[in-house]
Amino acid sequence: MNRQLNDLSVPSSGSAQGQKPVSQDGVKGAVSPSPAVRFITIDADDAGQRLDNHLCRVLKGVPKTRVYRIIRKGEVRVNKKRSTADYRLQEGDLLRVPPVRMAEKNEPNKPPASMVEQLEQSVLYEDSKLMVINKPSGLAVHGGSGISCGVIEALRQIRPNEKGLELVHRLDRDTSGCLMVAKKRSMLRYLHAQLQGDGISKIYNALVIGRWPARKQLVNAPLQKNTLRSGERMVRVHVDGKTSRTRYQVLQRLGDATLVEASPLTGRTHQIRVHCLHAGHAILGDEKYGRDEDNRQFRGYGLRRLFLHAARLQFQLPDGEILKIEAPLPDDLQKVLKRLGND
Repeated sequence: MNRQLNDLSVPSSGSAQGQKPVSQDGVKGAVSPSPAVRFITIDADDAGQRLDNHLCRVLKGVPKTRVYRIIRKGEVRVNKKRSTADYRLQEGDLLRVPPVRMAEKNEPNKPPASMVEQLEQSVLYEDSKLMVINKPSGLAVHGGSGISCGVIEALRQIRPNEKGLELVHRLDRDTSGCLMVAKKRSMLRYLHAQLQGDGISKIYNALVIGRWPARKQLVNAPLQKNTLRSGERMVRVHVDGKTSRTRYQVLQRLGDATLVEASPLTGRTHQIRVHCLHAGHAILGDEKYGRDEDNRQFRGYGLRRLFLHAARLQFQLPDGEILKIEAPLPDDLQKVLKRLGND
């Protein structure tokens, strides 16, 4: 993909006459770069990626704080000039990557055998540029915050020959269902553009507390992220928040609960969960936004986690083909519905 060239030492023929050597960057007095310095020519697949994100891929094992530091200090150059972390790389850009000592040389944490088996059996669709999996509940989509290996890290180890695997979007850890993973940068850019508009239809199934009114088909309420003193991230409806809209349709009434279909028209963090709460019908099994007494009541029906499932995706591929993908409701959630229906 990328073409990587080692720095070549510049002859210092002038040194004998007392002249200072000149580096390849043309800076007088600088020492010639180490052979470990790399020049990378950005190709079409990597064009559009932020500089910091690209460096994190190139410098695997180097902490992000170190990556930002070498950018700030000007050790990283784009077309022989300083750049900022948020610069979007362009095709043909020449990226200078300095030699950086790796934080550690240990192999990345291997995903548990159970996770590998789950992911290998969860592929719903795959071609040369895109993979869609039926993400199991309980798996984080990426590592961090005490999680050593998420779905994307595991997929990269399971598919070592796929060098460009990137999450197209995210699902909460407890949410199951359709998750898109791009295998090429060109597909990642294309799908991000579709997500910015209305090019991708995403349908979720959610079991909410109470009787959802059939006439309530749209929740239009701005959402704002907040961080509590404990460090927990919460989202709330607030007038100063970002525009957020979700369509709803009643699928089935089951005693004190309603199975609804939710279609997010915008892509905010925890959007469906907070819009359900705002409508007065929190999603059952939601320990962050739901009521403890409701969750305790439905544990009696076997509900042990958030009842939110990304059931369907529909969008147009770059070649014009309409792709429709469905993820069946997991067995644990089907059993809850069956028990409610028999009650």
